[in-house]
Order: sequence, then structure tokens, then C-alpha cells
Amino acid sequence: MRDTVTAAFQSVPVIDISGLRSADYGERERVAAELGTAAREVGFFYVAGTAVSDELFERLLAATKDFFALPMEEKMKSYIGLSTCHRGYVPVGEEGLYGEPAADLKEAFDTALDLPADDPDHLAGNPMLGPNIWPDITGFADTVTEYYQAVLGVGQDLLWAFAVALGEDPDMFTRHTTKAPSQLRLIYYPYNPDAKDAQGIGAHTDYECFTLLKPTAPGLEVLNGAGEWIDVPPIPGTFVVNVGDLLELWTNGAFVATSHRVRKVAEERYSFPLFFNVDYHTVVQPLPQFADGPTRAALVAGEHLFAQTAQTFAYLRSRLASGELVLPEGSLEVGTFGQQAAPNVRPIVEISPTTIDNPHARRDSP
Repeated sequence: MRDTVTAAFQSVPVIDISGLRSADYGERERVAAELGTAAREVGFFYVAGTAVSDELFERLLAATKDFFALPMEEKMKSYIGLSTCHRGYVPVGEEGLYGEPAADLKEAFDTALDLPADDPDHLAGNPMLGPNIWPDITGFADTVTEYYQAVLGVGQDLLWAFAVALGEDPDMFTRHTTKAPSQLRLIYYPYNPDAKDAQGIGAHTDYECFTLLKPTAPGLEVLNGAGEWIDVPPIPGTFVVNVGDLLELWTNGAFVATSHRVRKVAEERYSFPLFFNVDYHTVVQPLPQFADGPTRAALVAGEHLFAQTAQTFAYLRSRLASGELVLPEGSLEVGTFGQQAAPNVRPIVEISPTTIDNPHARRDSP
């Protein structure tokens, strides 16, 4: 694996991506090249010109505020631990990264591709595909779904552009997005007058291809190549985009899954990341053009997402500890991508030559 090194940047670039919708292919290539440069040098950038309306975002924000204002007993009716495919309410302290002792000071509500209850993958026990859980709030499901679909469209444009920037077939990545477990999180950081040393979310990379983020207040910080944490404040009319683990793997480190965190959230803050993924069973490994040196082993996109999630959420960690749940073979420890990656990346579950038909099947507790 190539060294994952970014520039010693002091700010994050802003890229107008409206040209990706141009009838002029040369204009689309120009924007793709600009995105590729940012992915290589920074791993983080803002995108403007997305055509996602401010009106839709304001409706999403209002619906989110309605949910988090509910009494705790009402929110817990949608508790994520009640879901069979990782959807629903995430209370304070449920989530933790890299074994850090401080709990993340946030609440969240997790959604993804809303599949019917009789979806065959869901019925087969896929841990990340299935129906969403929706609270009993008028219009909540419709608004969240409308926003999800709008931002997912922006993600399709970006994924196309990354393939073009790499000189690959333009459909190299998008052909793998027929039923992807891309997740939308609604996150709430409460007012915190003691936020000087408070942790909103610990330092991490994202598990998917990339993330499209819309926050309402400052707090996001990104690690540059000099080891400095750089503020990434909201800019009106933009989304923040960061490269995730899978694009880093596909490019063997040429695109960097830059480490980031949320800290010092003094004011009330809402944050809406959409984690853009490819289909669950997509095998991700360095492209041939990046295979001229040390390379990392292939991962299955959905299995990587599930394994990282299972090591992060308390309700899943308890099932792992009890033996009720097992990780897919070849699963990696959390924190093996980006600048803070472990120097010797090894699976925590060794890969065997035997193909497992259902690697997520629960084994009976003793």
C-alpha cells in the first residue's frame, strides 16, 4: 500500500460541480480532473452547484429537530438495537471510536436505502440491507427519503467523475451502485458550554467510498499532511466531501481517506452525512494501474462496512462479545485507513480459502 500522505494544506478547496451536468463532455472532464486533484492532495473538499435546494434542506432540518425534541422514551421506540439492518435512533454513548474513553457527545438517527420487508437480501439476513425504521412524525419519512434521493444523485455524479479522473471507464464505479447500503445519518450535537475539550466524534475515516456532509455549525476538523487539525466550517450552498476507505483501497492510497473529527461543539449543531457506498457484495481491490508496488488485500464493500460498524456500536459489540454475532472473514480493525492507519494492517479475522455462503449467520450462544 502506498503511503497515505496529504499536503500540508491550511484550508479545504471549493469546487463548483455544476459542470458535471453539462452537455459538453470536455467540461465534465475538466470538473472531474479538479475533483481528482483534491482527492489526491487533500482528501477533503467542498462542492458547490449541486442543485440540491435550500428549501429541501430546511425541511429536513425541521423534521430532524422535531425528532430530537421528542422525550427519550419516544426516541427509544426507534432504538437502533431493535433493528435487524442497523436503522434507527442512536443515543448518546452508543457509539465509540478507536477505544477512546470519552463517549461521543451526540445523538443520531440512521437511515439507508429503504427496502421492503420481503426484500430477498433482507430475508437472507444481510445485516445492512432492509427497511428503515420511521418514528411516528407526520411527513418525517417522506422528507428524509426525498433528501436521501437528492443527495444520492449528487453522489452518482461524483462517483462517475472519480472514474474519469483516474482515466478509467466512466462507469467503472457506478455500475456497482444498483442496491448500495449508502447511509444517511441525522446527527444532533446539543449546546455544550464546556466544549473546549469536548469530543463530538473521535478521529476516524469513513468506511464507504466518500461522504457528502451538510452541517449547520462549525466543529469539523481535518488532519493535514503536517499533522495539524484544520477547521472545516460550513459554507452556504455547499456540501463537504471526503474520500472514504474504499476509494483509498481502489487507488492503493493515491486518493486519501483523510482522518477527521468533530470537536469543540459549543453551539447546538445538526449534521447530515450521506455515506456513499457501492453494492454490498462488490469486491474492492487496487486497480491494475496502482498495482506496481505493495498493495492491500481486497475487501468486500458491504462486509467492510458491517465489520467497522459492529466494532463501533455498543449493541453490536455486545453481540460480538457473547458470540451471538461473528465478523466476516478478513475483517479489519477500526482505524486501518487514512494518515492514522496502523503501520501493519492485518485482518482481525483471518481469511481462509473456503468460501462462506453466509458469513453473517449468527451462531448459537453456548
